[in-house]
Amino acid sequence: MKKTILILGLIVAGLAIGLPLFKKYTKSHSPGAEATFQKDGVSIKATYCRPLARGRRIFGEKSAGALQPYGQYWRVGANEATIFESNTNLMIHGKELKAGKYSLYAIPGEVNWMIAFNSKWDRWGAMAPGTETDVLRVEVPANNAAQPQESFEITFADPDASGTAKMNLHWDKTLVSVPFQKK
Repeated sequence: MKKTILILGLIVAGLAIGLPLFKKYTKSHSPGAEATFQKDGVSIKATYCRPLARGRRIFGEKSAGALQPYGQYWRVGANEATIFESNTNLMIHGKELKAGKYSLYAIPGEVNWMIAFNSKWDRWGAMAPGTETDVLRVEVPANNAAQPQESFEITFADPDASGTAKMNLHWDKTLVSVPFQKK
């Protein structure tokens, strides 16, 4: 019994020491970043990690060696889940998203991307959340001829004349814009 407790104690101690070191190592290759939007009482923050292209084919067909194949879950960044927080209700591509904190993920496609906001935001790694906890899904067009971007980046564009702003997801030659406005 004492031997079992000792072994379990060593495993727990190893995880307690090893996991932070692993996270620090992976963040050195895909550093953390934050994108913010502040306008007319709307405050949005996207917290994510920025992987680099490093000469790899990023989005495309699996058979062509794409790092992120079309039709498959992508956590929108690297390391832990990308977190999207809003202080107010939003209309995202015509659908309501309640104020709150969500994980953001995508299923890239050649023509369109499915963007999902999920209530399970405190996650590490590339495991897809269960779709039953998605609170919103929208499909938006992809621009696959954008100016190349070495490191994945999330930016926000100011509202246009109609009051619609955009969250831009840009990596390699792909740019996806997710329109939103205050509800």
